Amino acid sequence: MTGASLLPAGRAGRPVVMGVVNVTPDSFSDGGEWFRPDDAVAHGRDLSAQGADVLDIGGESTRPGAERPSEAEELRRVLPVVEALSAVAPVSIDTMRASVAAAALDAGASIVNDVSGGHADPEMAHLVAERGVPFVAMHWRGHSKHMQERARYDDVVADVCRELVAGVEMLLAAGIAPEQVVLDPGFGFSKLAHHNWELLRRLDEVRALGYPVLVGTSRKKFLGLVGREGREERPPLDRDVATAVTTAHALVHGAWGVRVHDVVAAVDALDVAVALTGVRR
Repeated sequence: MTGASLLPAGRAGRPVVMGVVNVTPDSFSDGGEWFRPDDAVAHGRDLSAQGADVLDIGGESTRPGAERPSEAEELRRVLPVVEALSAVAPVSIDTMRASVAAAALDAGASIVNDVSGGHADPEMAHLVAERGVPFVAMHWRGHSKHMQERARYDDVVADVCRELVAGVEMLLAAGIAPEQVVLDPGFGFSKLAHHNWELLRRLDEVRALGYPVLVGTSRKKFLGLVGREGREERPPLDRDVATAVTTAHALVHGAWGVRVHDVVAAVDALDVAVALTGVRR
């Protein structure tokens, strides 16, 4: 499998735990809670102490229907947080803009996590190739405002895999090395609940593409809906148990990493999964 030499490794045989630091006023899960830089930095320090291997810092909400901030506003949100937290743990910058990624890498980030997989900004792939850093390329069909209109598939796993491969070919053509690439199937992005469950059930097919896989199910809407027929969906903060179950599933099916809001629950779930199965990354 490609990618291993450049990527951070998880602790004690676990997948990498990527702790989410949303520096936004409108994220679906915790929008506004860590919007002030000092609060975001304190939260990142807490996540690191709880066992996060990487801190994923983002200044743009990608919830369905979200409006994009300006480039200047995104930079204002993330740069002081990246600079402070890069002294605490490895930092990934969650952005679709090459200019933001470049500034964050200059400020201490060491991974770029682009939910568009390099499609939103034609300069992104060239930047990542030049810097030689790991690049998380997610399956993407469009910006948040319209993405759920594009949740149509013949076979969601086959279609996602085909589109991921096409995206990787674009990245490699721009000069990105195979060992830089991590794939994210994009749970919740241009996908309905049954699409997400099918992707989880057949995660091995995504892994078979030959690249490390990041699983980002944390607090997603489909986890709020499961088992709730005829009742209101669980709010985001009540989805951490369901997230922990999918986190354990990710380990069993060979994921390189998991992106989570609740690091304590994720670490516990992974430790239990290792103890039960003997599977280690």
